[in-house]
Amino acid sequence: MSTQLYQPFANFNFSNNKCFLTGEQLLSTDEKIPVFPAWLMARYNLHDQPFKLLDESMATYKDLKIPCAANINEQYLEPLENEIADAFLNGFDGVKALNEIQLFRWAGKLLYGIIFNEIQMAIRQSHKQGEEFNISQSIIHKFSNLHLMLQSINLPVVFEEFKPFSLFLFKVNNPQNEFAYRDEINTLTFSIRLKDFGLIISLQDNGANRNYHRQVLSKIEGQTLHPIQFEEFCGRIFYSAYLFNRLPEYNILPVGDEIYLEAMSLKGMSTKPLFDDWLGKTYGQVLENFWKRWGFLLFEIIKNPEHPMSFLLDNNNDFIPGDSIELGL
Repeated sequence: MSTQLYQPFANFNFSNNKCFLTGEQLLSTDEKIPVFPAWLMARYNLHDQPFKLLDESMATYKDLKIPCAANINEQYLEPLENEIADAFLNGFDGVKALNEIQLFRWAGKLLYGIIFNEIQMAIRQSHKQGEEFNISQSIIHKFSNLHLMLQSINLPVVFEEFKPFSLFLFKVNNPQNEFAYRDEINTLTFSIRLKDFGLIISLQDNGANRNYHRQVLSKIEGQTLHPIQFEEFCGRIFYSAYLFNRLPEYNILPVGDEIYLEAMSLKGMSTKPLFDDWLGKTYGQVLENFWKRWGFLLFEIIKNPEHPMSFLLDNNNDFIPGDSIELGL
């Protein structure tokens, strides 16, 4: 019997009576798991911390849950969580030793859990106002592809000689017990900074962002970063993910019981570059947001719009050692 993929965006069933990953009917609408894993919430005391949703409403970390069949959670998701938890406990070296696909699955599951909650809320609000729920086709395309790839957690889905993501891992001199999380669901970009590392994943770009930033990466990979340096690089990735103007397409090839995903060329029929033009002022606005804790304002950051302020690279484009930066952590 061939493996069957679940396609929740085909009929937009985001109720609490179907498992988010498999679509199987649940015994109870209380059959849920937290979006942010229990081990992470316990370690950083996140349960009652505020979490802002896209409509500007506030939830708490513990409020965010997704429907999940108990057998799927026990057989597939808990082992994944245990593997990631053990790695995170060991900091940078533990995370570096992980298979990148496992990190992608874990981050993708977390981000998809937030997407699921956002869609549920948007559907409820539309119905309350007597309107039909609308979402752009390009967003549906991205979310559908992410969900398709998440099914590699529980099904024999194989990425055929490509990685659907760009992943960046750095050693960071973080303050003790700090937890910093950020996401942008429209571009499917995720970052987390804790212990002695920072991790960024662009979840649906087929490695394009990694290639786009290869010159900066060649100077900073392997270095220990000050938190402001990591946040600067985060700003670069979140901004370039916004500039990325392709919707990756995949061929789905069932072979026996396995399902092979083959990435189609990002160039396609277009001669247009993969990324729209980088604008110094817009990038400066991103940096102002990412550097909020250090109090830098936009006019300082883009005093020279062609060369916005940087803590990563000096005027000669050489790496600035993190331990030479005299700012509070």
